[in-house]
Amino acid sequence: MPKRQYPLLLQAMDIECNPFELELLDIIAACAQKRQMEAFVIGGFVRDKLIGRETKDIDIVCVGDGIELANEVARCFQPIPKVSFFKHFGTAQIKLPQSASGMEMAENLPEQEFDVIREDWKLLEIEFVGARKESYQSESRNPSVAPGTLVDDQNRRDFTINALAISLNPSDFGKLIDPFNGLADISHKLIRTPLAPAATFSDDPLRMMRAIRFASQLGFQIEPETFEAIKRMAERIRIVSKERIADELNKILLSAKPSVGFDLLYRAGLLEIIFPQMTALLGAVIIDGMGHKDNFYHTLQVVDHIAETTTDLWLRWAAVLHDIAKPVTKKFEEGHGWTFHGHEVVGARMVPKIFTQLKLPQNEKMRFVQKLVALHLRPISLTKENITDAAIRRLIFDAGEDLEALFMLCRADITSKNKQKVKRYLENFELVQQRCAAVEENDHIRNWQPPVTGEMIMAYFSLPPGRMVGIIKNAIREAILDGDIPNEFEQAHLFMVKKGEELGLIH
Repeated sequence: MPKRQYPLLLQAMDIECNPFELELLDIIAACAQKRQMEAFVIGGFVRDKLIGRETKDIDIVCVGDGIELANEVARCFQPIPKVSFFKHFGTAQIKLPQSASGMEMAENLPEQEFDVIREDWKLLEIEFVGARKESYQSESRNPSVAPGTLVDDQNRRDFTINALAISLNPSDFGKLIDPFNGLADISHKLIRTPLAPAATFSDDPLRMMRAIRFASQLGFQIEPETFEAIKRMAERIRIVSKERIADELNKILLSAKPSVGFDLLYRAGLLEIIFPQMTALLGAVIIDGMGHKDNFYHTLQVVDHIAETTTDLWLRWAAVLHDIAKPVTKKFEEGHGWTFHGHEVVGARMVPKIFTQLKLPQNEKMRFVQKLVALHLRPISLTKENITDAAIRRLIFDAGEDLEALFMLCRADITSKNKQKVKRYLENFELVQQRCAAVEENDHIRNWQPPVTGEMIMAYFSLPPGRMVGIIKNAIREAILDGDIPNEFEQAHLFMVKKGEELGLIH
């Protein structure tokens, strides 16, 4: 941040900003004045300041060219930060480190490196856009846009709490502009649309999911008329891209209590459209007085439990999907009751299809979720008596570097209402973790690398690459996991020689 070039137009503001933000808003105000534009801070920054929530971006709306204002503001810094702009939408963005040390470091960087993200910089994203009015066609959520006034821009906002603006103009700098009583809605913790909800959601159906996401993130209620409109218009969500839907799902899943959002999605009729495999978990069937738990609400409990211990999005997705195959594996057995045999195996097979359907990444994140779904019953099964070290070794080997994540998921999966039962489960589970730690310390199975490599096997037996090499490698691995030989080179090499003799490779 450069030394203050412009005095604050007024010291008082209707929101509480830190010195960095005050000076930044001062500079933006002066630049807008220089370009003879009206400018306002609008949306999430204002809302979060009033709520007392951490902010990471600022939206600036101006009556004029937003890209022009962004370039004017960028020129106030040395070196000049990169201005990313989207001419078609009339928007521009710059990023600034939110600390004096970050700015001082940036001043010593070549200009082309200014936008490089450093680990010790907390970046503030500032987006500029010209005030506009919008009109929509029924088959698309992409609007026709025309220049407009601040009133036009506030009318097009999704919710009253996001239509709040702060003036950056000389006559009323720092004053809150609240045409839809958004401040009162913040006080009452209410999500409400500025205009008729049916029009708001028809124009952009993604706003239905955004309403639910804000309710989940902020702990707010959706105003009844607004929620009824979501229920009536749920089918409109089909015109929204799956990528945008996935983004909202992820934000709901990352909220402090994700069950709030998922339950609202279900009650609004949206979840059945965007994620039918999850609504298939709903309900319990009773035959001969024997029922099973409602796996939908059990899943929501597990997700809330995991959210108390981790912010890892993909571990939370593993919680969502851990029982996803129960509806397709459910079976009633006479005299025994309901079973879900193999639901962890079937569920793991379902994960790639669900990730594809939801446009989630097809990479190591998906494979992590798939692994945890496949393994989520294993640690619990090891709480029984007389479990061998071999079984413990195999769990450690199969889970590898994800063992702690698996344990977190298994702990979250304990949702009984019987406190004594939960206490007993947790005590037994603690013993399994202790056994795993002891076995790992002795045998070093985790992140296992074979003490005898395929290259060594080929060299010793003069073998080409092929099936025989794999047979010997697998035999060595199984012998180590079963505890027949220690996890060390000499014993593994002797075992290799013996196995080669059995296979007729040594005459």
